Amino acid sequence: MSVESVFTRLEALLPHVSKPIQYVGGELNSTVKDWDAAEVRWALMYPDAYEVGLPNQGVMILYEVLNEREGVLAERTYSVWPDLEKLMREHGVPQFTVDAHRPVRAFDVLGVSFSTELGYTNLLTALDLAGIPLEAADRTEDDPIVLAGGHAAFNPEPVADFLDAAVLGDGEQAVLTITELIRGWKREGRPGGRDELLLRLARTGEVYVPRFYDVSYADDGAIAAVTPNREGVPERVRKHTVMDLDEWPYPKQPLVPLAETVHERMSVEIFRGCTRGCRFCQAGMITRPVRERSITGIGEMVDRGLKATGFEEVGLLSLSSADHSEIADITKGLADRYEQDKVGLSLPSTRVDAFNIDLANELTRNGRRSGLTFAPEGGSERMRKVINKMVTEEDLIRTVATAYGNGWRQVKLYFMCGLPTETDDDVLQIAEMAKKVIAKGREVSGRSDIRCTVSIGGFVPKPHTPFQWAAQLDAETTDARLAKLRDAIRSDRNYGRAIGFRYHDGKPGIVEGLLSRGDRRLGRVIKAVYQDGGRFDGWREYFSYDRWMECAARELADTPVDVDWYTTRERGYDEVLPWDHLDSGLDKDWLWEDWQDALDETEVPDCRWDPCFDCGVCPQMGTDIQIGPTGRKLLPLTVVK
Repeated sequence: MSVESVFTRLEALLPHVSKPIQYVGGELNSTVKDWDAAEVRWALMYPDAYEVGLPNQGVMILYEVLNEREGVLAERTYSVWPDLEKLMREHGVPQFTVDAHRPVRAFDVLGVSFSTELGYTNLLTALDLAGIPLEAADRTEDDPIVLAGGHAAFNPEPVADFLDAAVLGDGEQAVLTITELIRGWKREGRPGGRDELLLRLARTGEVYVPRFYDVSYADDGAIAAVTPNREGVPERVRKHTVMDLDEWPYPKQPLVPLAETVHERMSVEIFRGCTRGCRFCQAGMITRPVRERSITGIGEMVDRGLKATGFEEVGLLSLSSADHSEIADITKGLADRYEQDKVGLSLPSTRVDAFNIDLANELTRNGRRSGLTFAPEGGSERMRKVINKMVTEEDLIRTVATAYGNGWRQVKLYFMCGLPTETDDDVLQIAEMAKKVIAKGREVSGRSDIRCTVSIGGFVPKPHTPFQWAAQLDAETTDARLAKLRDAIRSDRNYGRAIGFRYHDGKPGIVEGLLSRGDRRLGRVIKAVYQDGGRFDGWREYFSYDRWMECAARELADTPVDVDWYTTRERGYDEVLPWDHLDSGLDKDWLWEDWQDALDETEVPDCRWDPCFDCGVCPQMGTDIQIGPTGRKLLPLTVVK
């Protein structure tokens, strides 16, 4: 049955909201397919505002992968701001897609990509606006399957009550497998209803369906066991891994936003995975093994993407882009090819030990010379050993000296506060390092207008990392420590004005920590926060720490656990963690050994260049780390003249 657009009703509301352009759709390279010709229909959601969600690579890739398939349709939906939410409720306008403004409830699947746990209340807002029951147990065949993916899906237990299913890992092949299962079930006449479809998905071993697992608790509040409650459902659900990135050259037609977004550029993922082994980094751990896109594959994607979009900057994305084994040839080849068109290149923050001036010059040859960003993460040498960030102060000073000596005036340094075993002195050493950076910059450049910005993020322990057992620092101690650091920077008149200082207080980190390592008992907390008006918790102007703490205290009052139990408590080896039945490929004993190495301040080298450390990923995936050099060059395509 055809589904009508809600745009006529929506359009009347748009003059009364901020940034109405974000809701109208019609972006360059967007797709609207015939509803009646599709057998399987996906609504893909990034649970944040359009300006954050549209550039998201994961959603953009799945949008293309699905729409390329015959008989499959995919559209996008984003979180609406509170001003439009209020009007939608008043006028009965449901959650809609931006492509054809179809009601989200009409789709077969609502696929939600969680980059952060702070999007959970936005999911509940969208479900409620769509007319989909919040609790998965209350849904019928008239409701879509609500499916989570993204990094936060590696522990979906806090939102298990609201999800029908979750997928761990890479989505390209997973969404096609799920699509074919749904297509087959629908062609058979939907036998067994919604429950049978979910059972078929669960029995693949690669889709987690929370309702098919029972969780029991010990008297002290810890999890006693997580056990399947249906025959044929695996005890552990494994992650998806795309092994050959060149087979998946997406996005081929990147979306060009109508409204301003957080990234105004075309991006290419140059490799996936990271084996640097930073112990705090969930992304690096859960995306192993390393898989490089070939130099020719990157060149073809850049060429096609620029022609399809008209962007003037290309982002070369990965967790540590300068570690691509052919990064020098990639950057030089792209800078040569697009020199006449003045297409700029950019990398995410660069590792101190991967930076060199030739690379930096290629990145800026055709574009604006902006500041450089480095991430030492730990303020002291001791802390960098704890987190396995093998960078010395001498490395950093030498690197910034090279940058300042070659014309850069601005450097940004990123650190974390609240890391395991950290002391006040470890954090105060950030101030001393920043002063040395400014002093060296003035020395090598002969100028006084040298700037350094220190940016501090609060450490949040994450599942599937060696720090998953660590105690999180409480908000009050975090704030006190950062206040001491701020005073140490500002008190020195010779350097204080040259050093910018940016930080977030500790309160949002406590809520993120509560959700990142939480279990199913937090579902009632999230629902209570939503019902109390919680929205856009990743935005400072909407986030309310007091609301979260009050709801948690009330909803957990009849349990032996509280916020501190989930956040500031250190775990032991024998404790059953909420995500133990979800397999990231990493061996739990290896993670524990690496946690002990952290406490001993022992560093572990990158296994790309050193012997294997038995993390467990490669044997389980039946693969090896995939790196070059390949011997190929970038330029089978002609240089632009």
